[in-house]
Amino acid sequence: MVLYLKGLAMGTADVIPGVSGGTIAFITGIYDELIGSIRSINLQLFKKLLSGKIREFWKDLNGNFLLSVLAGVATSLISLASLMSWLLSTYPIQVWSFFFGLILVSAPMIFRDIPKWTLGVYGSLVLGIIIAYVITVMTPTETPTHLLFIFFCGALAICAMILPGISGAFILLLIGKYQYMIDALISLNLPVILVFVAGCAIGLTAFSHFLNWLLTGYRSATLALLAGFMLGSLNKVWPWKQVTEWRLNHDGQQVPAFDRSVWPWNYVELTGNEPQLLQAILFCLFGIFLVVGIEKFAAFLRTKTQA
Repeated sequence: MVLYLKGLAMGTADVIPGVSGGTIAFITGIYDELIGSIRSINLQLFKKLLSGKIREFWKDLNGNFLLSVLAGVATSLISLASLMSWLLSTYPIQVWSFFFGLILVSAPMIFRDIPKWTLGVYGSLVLGIIIAYVITVMTPTETPTHLLFIFFCGALAICAMILPGISGAFILLLIGKYQYMIDALISLNLPVILVFVAGCAIGLTAFSHFLNWLLTGYRSATLALLAGFMLGSLNKVWPWKQVTEWRLNHDGQQVPAFDRSVWPWNYVELTGNEPQLLQAILFCLFGIFLVVGIEKFAAFLRTKTQA
């Protein structure tokens, strides 16, 4: 039950861009066991399953641990999907401002884990900013819904689960599939959900070793690249947008295809809607304080554990 509750907390974090499920795993003391359990998944393990050694397979998999944690994560994702969809459609400026604050403060948090800044580390940071910004400018509001692309999204987003400081929801935002997956969870679109989960499973097992190698051998450059991704993606979560191109979806409805960020003082003139600047600032600050509070709490727990 305790592991299930920790999984619930991780799932809640992964619904919110800028708050990492990996960070929650670290705070709650299950990060090392989670990484170890994921890295234990290999062909040798499945050979035991196919040969009928189910008890040995489950033990080597650390099945009770993974099942409890992942069940909690899944419960959070499904239960919070409707709430997030309603908030995004009812209070878009406030929600995007909150996300903006979360991501804005998360990058400097990653900087603290970089012990030495070299030319290569600075280059990684700049490269991450450029790549992420270009993606936000070039990526349409609605990206492909082909199941192969959904599989890719799952494989990419799940990597965030094992990286404190960057969230799966942030990755989905960056590639334009956050709202789509929220809607799929609400409507229980099983083909989309199952393909996404399959992508998560493959991505998690394939990338966990690669990411561990990167963080072990090139930790500073990797962290700088991730921080750059976050800073460059701020354009994606900018609260004030003007739709520049429309398209018809599969239901024949007119939906935004491309948009661009505009200044809040130009928002009224361009869209006819109020910018709600004061509320946007307050929600942005709330997002900043939330991340800072989580980090302070994590530092307190580390100090207490060491003592």
